Amino acid sequence: MNIIILGASGFIGTNLALELSRDKECHITLVGRDCRRLEKLKTLCGGRVHLQKSDLIGEPDLDVLLKGQDIVYHLISTTVPTTSNQQITKEIIDNVEVMARLLEACVRCHIKKIIFISSGGTVYGVEHSCPLREDMETLPINSYGMQKVMNEKLLYLYQYMYGLDYRIVRLANPYGPYQRPNGIQGAVTTFTYKALKQEPIHVYGDGSVVRDYIFIDDAIHGIITIANSDEKKSLFNVGSGQGVSICQLLNVLEHTLEIPLQIHYLPGRSVDVPVNYLDISKYERKFGELISVSLEEGIHKTVDFMRKVYMERDD
Repeated sequence: MNIIILGASGFIGTNLALELSRDKECHITLVGRDCRRLEKLKTLCGGRVHLQKSDLIGEPDLDVLLKGQDIVYHLISTTVPTTSNQQITKEIIDNVEVMARLLEACVRCHIKKIIFISSGGTVYGVEHSCPLREDMETLPINSYGMQKVMNEKLLYLYQYMYGLDYRIVRLANPYGPYQRPNGIQGAVTTFTYKALKQEPIHVYGDGSVVRDYIFIDDAIHGIITIANSDEKKSLFNVGSGQGVSICQLLNVLEHTLEIPLQIHYLPGRSVDVPVNYLDISKYERKFGELISVSLEEGIHKTVDFMRKVYMERDD
């Protein structure tokens, strides 16, 4: 089976590549724009992968990337929810127009299946009560979520027109090893890293914002399970199924690490949905239990990774 991962050098892509590379029957191509990260990932995968540098946006001939591939994992996004309303026109061109070009290439190259990682945290918006089900109307309040919805609709269109098989994973908030500890995404990872370094933790709003956090191992298991399923046009939420407020997260973190936290509260942001957590019953009816790692255990695993990879480097 020939598999290509678009956006492989990111957090989810790294963990996905590590898991898929365990299967010697899979021939994996990793695509990303950061050569250094790709080379490091190849080493982590024991050299059992091929590398291709591309940001997809400027790729003149997507057929060259996709030729000979069977399955495509689409993990690429040029924006994040917190800043996604700043250049909406450019973001749509970079993410939605590119998706249309990609799907056209998938049809020409006879791709068997495309797996798209959508956003459980942004596509539903603020109009619904939680937990959020897949059959609820999508009403995003930021352009990141809007782009994800548009790409989901494009997948349906290309399936309808050309029979292109696809899977959509509406993913909650993953955290854990290989997520950037000083990035602008990932509250669990960022807060954990700052706590270990005894640095201030910045919280937007009063800490009442509720999110759905899933350890990356469970997220990857869910993604691969959905990708390998025989359900046509399938759409699944993947999350913990539980809502945790920022205040609750900070309490769990402080209790787990036994470290006093330095918390600085900042004004809230209009792009943040107040409450968001997913209904995962559709997944669990089809595939069985999704979550095997609790938030406390996930934080412990994240701490162990950070101390081994980041903290020793800082010493």
